[in-house]
Amino acid sequence: MPDAQPDAKLDLICLGRAAVDLYSQQIGSRLEDVTSFAKYLGGSSANCAYGSARLGLKSAMLTRVGNEQFGNFVLEEFARAAVDVSHMPVDKNRFTALAILAIKDRDTFPLLFYRKDCADMAIAAEDVDPDWIATSRALAITGTHLSSETTQSACRAALDAAGQHGLKRILDIDYRPVLWGLAELGDGETRFVDDAETTAHLQRWIGDFDLIVGTEEEFHIAGGTTDTMAALKKVRALSDAVLVCKLGALGCTIFDGPIGDSVHDGVLVEGVKVEVLNVLGAGDAFISGFLRGYLRGEPWETCATYANACGALAVSRHGCAPAMPTEAELFDYLERRDEVPRPDQDARLNDLHRKTTRHPTEWGPIYGLAFDHRMQLFDMAGEIGVDAARLSPLKELLVTAAERGVAKAGLTGQPPAVLCDDLIGQDALNAMTGRGWWIGRPVEEPGSRPLRFQHGDDIGSQLVSWPSEHIIKCLVFYHPDDEIELRLEQEDKLRQLAEARRVSGHELLIEVIPPKGMASDDATIARSLQRLYHLGIRPDWWKLPPMSKAAWQAVRGVIERSDDHCRGVVLLGLDAPMDEVKAGFHEASASGICRGFTIGRTLFADPARSWLAGDLDDEAFIDAVSNNYAELIATWREAAVDEPAQNIAGASG
Repeated sequence: MPDAQPDAKLDLICLGRAAVDLYSQQIGSRLEDVTSFAKYLGGSSANCAYGSARLGLKSAMLTRVGNEQFGNFVLEEFARAAVDVSHMPVDKNRFTALAILAIKDRDTFPLLFYRKDCADMAIAAEDVDPDWIATSRALAITGTHLSSETTQSACRAALDAAGQHGLKRILDIDYRPVLWGLAELGDGETRFVDDAETTAHLQRWIGDFDLIVGTEEEFHIAGGTTDTMAALKKVRALSDAVLVCKLGALGCTIFDGPIGDSVHDGVLVEGVKVEVLNVLGAGDAFISGFLRGYLRGEPWETCATYANACGALAVSRHGCAPAMPTEAELFDYLERRDEVPRPDQDARLNDLHRKTTRHPTEWGPIYGLAFDHRMQLFDMAGEIGVDAARLSPLKELLVTAAERGVAKAGLTGQPPAVLCDDLIGQDALNAMTGRGWWIGRPVEEPGSRPLRFQHGDDIGSQLVSWPSEHIIKCLVFYHPDDEIELRLEQEDKLRQLAEARRVSGHELLIEVIPPKGMASDDATIARSLQRLYHLGIRPDWWKLPPMSKAAWQAVRGVIERSDDHCRGVVLLGLDAPMDEVKAGFHEASASGICRGFTIGRTLFADPARSWLAGDLDDEAFIDAVSNNYAELIATWREAAVDEPAQNIAGASG
């Protein structure tokens, strides 16, 4: 069979299941006893498209989703991973499929499939565009979509187009008896039920493929016998495909020709030994890794090494799609795999996984309007003699001011960036969330030194209720020459916060301000950052005060040596006059590490005082703040043009 064109637009099109997985958050519970779930992208084909995209392949998904919120979620998750969704029809008459499961132990996972008449099982021949299929190098189909007449028509159309245009055709047997009507509805966990009719049906298809991947049980159903080698020989009699038999923790064996009498007669590549949390998703990660090598023409041993490593990483984590490694993470793990029996507990891998999978992958310059102030605004209301209840509406007006300021600055298509709290500004936060804004949200008790958290010490339980898009912002008054007890206490709080965000998945911004009254020089802040990096505290963002050129270069050096995936620094204002803030922009923008600013009272303090006193109405207040904000944006942009800078590697995520 001729190879597809090497300059094909896509590497891989996946046809099959796309769903939403609801994973139990209580490990060890029966499904009956579970009290909360985490929501992830799911479905074997969806996981393959998603996982292969994370590994650098240009992947696409061919399926249907429902015309509802879960369908939107699936589409958005694919888009964030750069999976092509141009041929995913939205089905107005069916729901997106659901899978709900518990993790009872390493090998037991009560699983319910809600797939009756679901959207992905309605994919049909008319949804397949042969010309689009021709733009790819490979087509992957899962066995579930060979189980109904409608989906068979889609598979037939796609396979015919793939054969005509020279694509590699891949089958993941993906045998789930419940989805073939061979197990009770509540028995999604069972992986094998012998059924002659299903075997005969699969055998009518396997001759159409160039690569067939399955577990021993899946080859049993395809071969019609529970003798693994006999089953493989039967499949070989019907197909010239390369056969990849997954052997669980033992690895896999690859047969690129005749089948011998032992798995050792193939290319046997041993697996990676890790502590298993949950075996679900291991197969999808496996095939994603295998295809990363297969579609790039790498040796079988290399393909299998990628596959085994990806499977090992997935089984050590919660969820399927979110557990899939990125290319950077895969290679880091392969370099150290003998040293990492628990990938889920390896700080370096966890940081790399989180930072190379975070969303969105890029931010433009950060033009931030900061109104996360609490103590200062309470003091202002007290001085003026007005009810503090007016502060929440004030922050809602600042949301509008942020929108208008960005528009006045001519930033078409760029969302505002803001800092806003939940003590006074919860209504403002609600108004901004879900709109693609850059939103930082503070956790520190204002003015605390040593650092204290606003709502108590248990920061992890607080983050559970946060929207995933909110960025944790923590201000710490920190100096590397602090008295030892104070320094250790503050560092312990920051480590607690870093661990909490590792679990929650939020991005983290740490704002470092040297305390008043302590001597500081051009090395002080760089030394502070170096100390925190040494402790394993690796935020996505830093927020720092204006500095000299030498201080900026020292900070840049520390970040570049310590974290390739830091997004960069944003500049704070310290309530300085507008002219003073502007004066600091040139050194900051020229530093190569500062991505923008988050400035607050400089922009809104005087208008807020007048509004609280009744001297400005809502429109006048919004106009005044938005004008100041637009003016500051323009100044930063001018400074960036005057002194162009190169962001550090990885700063854009």
